[in-house]
Amino acid sequence: MVSHLREQSDAQLIELYQQGDERAFREIVDRYKNSLYGFLRRFLNQQDLVEDVFQDTFLQLFISKASFDTNRPLRPWLFTIAANKAKDALRKIQRHSTISLGAIADSGEATVDDVVNILKSYEMTPDQEVSDDETKALVRKIIADMPENLKSILILAYFEQFSYKQMAEILSIPIGTVKSRLHTAVVHFMGKWKAINRSNDIL
Repeated sequence: MVSHLREQSDAQLIELYQQGDERAFREIVDRYKNSLYGFLRRFLNQQDLVEDVFQDTFLQLFISKASFDTNRPLRPWLFTIAANKAKDALRKIQRHSTISLGAIADSGEATVDDVVNILKSYEMTPDQEVSDDETKALVRKIIADMPENLKSILILAYFEQFSYKQMAEILSIPIGTVKSRLHTAVVHFMGKWKAINRSNDIL
């Protein structure tokens, strides 16, 4: 039966769960727990918050089975819940800083490829041998310190590989805002990255 469930689409699993099959819900959790946990770990960077929001996200799915529209893709919906709950959690424990575009306007020429290459080095799985711990730690630090709106767009775009349309739905913003915010996030990231590396070169 388990192997049968693994062959089902997300919509089919939701339908089975709506009919009372809780094994279908467990299959959904197994299907998305790793990517969702990774997203929250990068977004929140605080283990206790990660655990709380992770559980709350799937709890929301658990209690919303009757109202879920099976014609709607499950993955973006799950990440919408997670992103909203993560932002709520952060608002409770910290004041949010706002970014000055003027402060990053002279951060140098940054290309998307530059950022992708750096961020790819940050992608980790438990069974991977980490050969560049310092780089990963530096990327983690830069992302953790980014303003929330830029952090979320960068994680969704480069780590979770969502489309512009999906990111717009998850963050409840227009596609045009997604594009401009992602560009701002890239420039911000590269400005911090280059500044830290220039400092290291001096030392």
